[in-house]
Amino acid sequence: MKTNILFIATIVIYICFHSIACSVSPPPLIKPKNKPVEEIQLPEGFEIAYFAENVPNARSLCLGEQGVVFVGNRKKDKVYALIDKNADYAADTMIMITEDKNMPNGVAFHDGDLYVAEVSKIWRYDDIETKLLANEPVPKPVLISDVFPTDTHHGWKFIRFGPDGKLYIPVGAPCNTCDKEAEDKRYATIMRMNPDGSELEVFASGVRNSVGFDWHPKTGELWFTDNGRDWMGDDLPPCELNKASQKGLHFGYPFCHGGTITDPEFGKDRACSEFVAPVQNLGPHVAPLGMRFYTGNMFPESYHNQVFIAEHGSWNRSNKIGYRITLVRIDESGKALSYEDFATGWLREGKKVWGRPVDLMQMPDGSLLVSDDFADAIYRICYVGG
Repeated sequence: MKTNILFIATIVIYICFHSIACSVSPPPLIKPKNKPVEEIQLPEGFEIAYFAENVPNARSLCLGEQGVVFVGNRKKDKVYALIDKNADYAADTMIMITEDKNMPNGVAFHDGDLYVAEVSKIWRYDDIETKLLANEPVPKPVLISDVFPTDTHHGWKFIRFGPDGKLYIPVGAPCNTCDKEAEDKRYATIMRMNPDGSELEVFASGVRNSVGFDWHPKTGELWFTDNGRDWMGDDLPPCELNKASQKGLHFGYPFCHGGTITDPEFGKDRACSEFVAPVQNLGPHVAPLGMRFYTGNMFPESYHNQVFIAEHGSWNRSNKIGYRITLVRIDESGKALSYEDFATGWLREGKKVWGRPVDLMQMPDGSLLVSDDFADAIYRICYVGG
């Protein structure tokens, strides 16, 4: 009997050691009947409204050449197309593209074709936008690649085409923290390949789980968000905004976090100075996903070429954090000057959550679309003057 009690006590101490929140149950996510977009606070002169509602688990976004918005999905198996037929800045038609894919989070548009990334495969839907707008059937998908790992832990993918014409695909670490990269160089990376699936290669390593990236509008360098590991407490480690100025750089995971924090399990034989430090450390556990450089003409000049980040929000922190859109201001050299709130209000009184931003996409008129997989919505942020 005493042995059993000692064993149970040891387990409880171990759990508490790995999480300061062990005695505080995180407040539950509450999904109200109403989705009060009017609660979102923005800087003076900005407005937010719904571009689309009732889009189940709306995740990654991409824009077709003729204005169709494509939406990926992580929890289910579907991809959607949204069409604004009357050009009133709100979608009035939703078409289901597919309903048989495994966590098809990633969507990208290139030369008239839609690319969809599920956990281990990349598909292409040829000339899809033209067919949809002509009320023709959705084309059958063409398999481009099936060589990615099948792990679902961090297995969903965000994909985009870079200025080099290649498709960039992250492969997350299949764990909270582990050194799977030592066994398989694909893990904890951002990879890239040609549109036909050829010449697949690792572009950046030491990336735990990136679910959003963009290229600097002047330098062409890849910038990406990365989600920090869990179970080092409420305030460690920070999530990250990183810059890959060239192929072959390593960004620290699982050995070092935030540029200066040695991992307690894997970092004892490595120095943080070996790795590329973040451009900006973000909040701990804020779960940064989509990020975009603003290159439009609608927003004031002070926002041009600055970094917007969708923070999905913490899931296991004793006090919730994130659930917002932040702005990282940078100078001409790419140095971060500030990290500040841009849009808040999805988290009520620090406890109740009614929405979780996922991805950002700039529209041709300069407005920003924001997807929300918890409120099943897509918002449009515009500037009307102030």
